[in-house]
Amino acid sequence: MVKINEHIFIMDNEIDLQAIRAQGAGGQNVNKVSSAIHLRFDIPGSSLPDEIKEKLLSQKDSRVTKDGVLVIKAQRFRTQEKNREDAIARLAGFVQKALRARKKRKSTRPKISSVMKRLDSKTKKSRIKKLRGKVAY
Repeated sequence: MVKINEHIFIMDNEIDLQAIRAQGAGGQNVNKVSSAIHLRFDIPGSSLPDEIKEKLLSQKDSRVTKDGVLVIKAQRFRTQEKNREDAIARLAGFVQKALRARKKRKSTRPKISSVMKRLDSKTKKSRIKKLRGKVAY
């Protein structure tokens, strides 16, 4: 069971963990040992509350398929156990990120002095560029 917070848990039977061969350099064992982990989590079919499912599915994340399955590939470590822990921690982080409330943006206006400063600098630049033209004798 994966604990997300005090109230939300993901059961182990909802997470599909599969060992695969890791990519990249690894010496002699790279073609023999399946140390990377493929984690698949079906968001619509999970026991999470509906509002959390909607938040997870509405996130623009390339790891979520069109069917709503989250796919995480963990291959940072050399051992399968550490990669399994890493994949589960990344799943928990993904769900926790969706739970956080977004801060509302406070609309602001620039100060009058900064607007005047910007306009003055534009005027000076304009004058300099006009002086670069051809001189009439």
